[in-house]
Amino acid sequence: MRTSIATVSLSGSLTEKLTAASRAGFDGVEIFENDLLASPLTPEEIRGRCADLGLTIDLYQPMRDIEAVPADEFGRNLRRARHKFELMRRLGADTVLVCSSVHPLAVDDDALAAYHLRQLADLAQDFGIRVAYEALAWGRHVSTYDHAWRIVEAADHPALGTCLDSFHILSRGSDPKDLEGIADIPGEKIFFLQLADAPLLAMDVLQWSRHYRCFPGQGGFDVADLVRRVLHTGYDGPLSLEVFNDVFRQAEAGPTAVDAHRSLLVLQDAVGVATPPAPVVPTGVAFAELVTPDAEPITALLGALGFTRTARHRSKPVDLWQQGAARVLVNTAGAARRDGTGLAAIGLESPDPAAAARRAEALLAPVLPRRRALEDAALDAVEAPDGTELFFCATDRPELPNWRTDFTDIGHESGTPGVTGIDHLALVQPWHHFDEATLFHRSVLGLHAQESVDVADPYGLMRSRAVTNADGSVRIALSVGAAPTDDTVHAQHIALATDDVVAAARRFREAGGRLLPIPVNYYDDLAARYEFADGELETYRELGILYDRDAHGEFRHCYTVTVGRVFFELVQRDGYRGYGAQNAPVRLSAQHAGRPVR
Repeated sequence: MRTSIATVSLSGSLTEKLTAASRAGFDGVEIFENDLLASPLTPEEIRGRCADLGLTIDLYQPMRDIEAVPADEFGRNLRRARHKFELMRRLGADTVLVCSSVHPLAVDDDALAAYHLRQLADLAQDFGIRVAYEALAWGRHVSTYDHAWRIVEAADHPALGTCLDSFHILSRGSDPKDLEGIADIPGEKIFFLQLADAPLLAMDVLQWSRHYRCFPGQGGFDVADLVRRVLHTGYDGPLSLEVFNDVFRQAEAGPTAVDAHRSLLVLQDAVGVATPPAPVVPTGVAFAELVTPDAEPITALLGALGFTRTARHRSKPVDLWQQGAARVLVNTAGAARRDGTGLAAIGLESPDPAAAARRAEALLAPVLPRRRALEDAALDAVEAPDGTELFFCATDRPELPNWRTDFTDIGHESGTPGVTGIDHLALVQPWHHFDEATLFHRSVLGLHAQESVDVADPYGLMRSRAVTNADGSVRIALSVGAAPTDDTVHAQHIALATDDVVAAARRFREAGGRLLPIPVNYYDDLAARYEFADGELETYRELGILYDRDAHGEFRHCYTVTVGRVFFELVQRDGYRGYGAQNAPVRLSAQHAGRPVR
């Protein structure tokens, strides 16, 4: 299907928005009136610019407060409409959006509304323009799509149809019965379909609409069900995004447009009108790669955690450190010294790496060029929204390229490992990429997104949302700081699984490692909330181990101090399914109080 996006969904000037929409792969745009008014280009120049970019102008919007108003007011409306229709003819747009009236003088009179809309359609027809009437969820008298359709039907004019908007429909309730009336609207009378998702919030619907809309798949609405119903009517127009979002309006237009188009590709897959390559869900974490300008601090930390340097890349300054099934690559090429050590890449075990890369590319994930020697394994990698490189890997599977063959063994692991594998990875997103990151990991990687939670930070709230595969062998916790300047965006972490966190913490400390100190007040509160065996709580206090439990089991964990932009967590997960969100405020406070090691 054709795809379109309202210019109000993107940041920047009109020309920047049009360029971003074209590069992201959209077929058309809705021109928002304010964007046109603020543009130095004439309507003819905007029309030419769109043509050069391969974009059609699918809608001009909005016209407000047209119908069911006093006669003198309606006369002024027709005069205004004539000017706008002339402008649209110059612009090359053939459909105009008319919102249901919120005018204080508007009356509750469907017959008068139909009469006014018919007169408007008569005028529009003279200019070759169609009028799409939409019910605003906060309309003064018309606030539901079925009410708007009854008025359109009563007006009975070929140039008058309706516009269905998923936000205005779904924000009023989620009962599927409320959508049954869509089947009564002939597809040819649905002149336009606007789509937006939104988080489920209890707030004024106007403020909800103006500030918190998001792209389909990023919120809590069942947009796919609504689209299926609309397509069943025979609607053959574009799927168009109209998203008002404060964060999107501050982010770069290019990445936002790509995320927007990805959401429509996923939506089309969900409703069965497009078939991108099927998702290939990763089955484990092959490695986590750290980039550092100075290997000594991070390798000292890895050594204290029980890791051993077991191999070195044949052609690059990359070492493999391993303990149990946990593998960490330390790369000393290309890191900026001022940033210190950072988590740069994740290797994901994939049943079919090539198919995973095809899925990613089809959903607009940037496939990364990779400099490699002829003998190096051919690995595909894509870039996540936060810049993390994701490699699709096969470890020790003879039928597939094996990344391990790029490394020459230089040693062996010693003793029984205290760490058994990587429990999860925590990636803190740039402020304006949180929703994009969730959609990316769900759609491109096929991971399941858990519920979003808010975590108290000393300087605000952090949002966090985990994405996982079915058996929990891949867990990635995505979070975002409270504001664009929040320095927590610089800290990522790797959680290491262990069967005995107390023993692992003691070994780490005895090897010279520094655990994050936890305030005594935390343990006083823990004693009030839970009962422990004799001496157990004292041990946790001594080592800085935190504790939580849920309906499925217990969780014990502790943290190392931060090196550069990375720290490690030791995790003992006994059936527990969460990530210790209850303890996150204490951890964040302790980290803010300390100074990271560069």
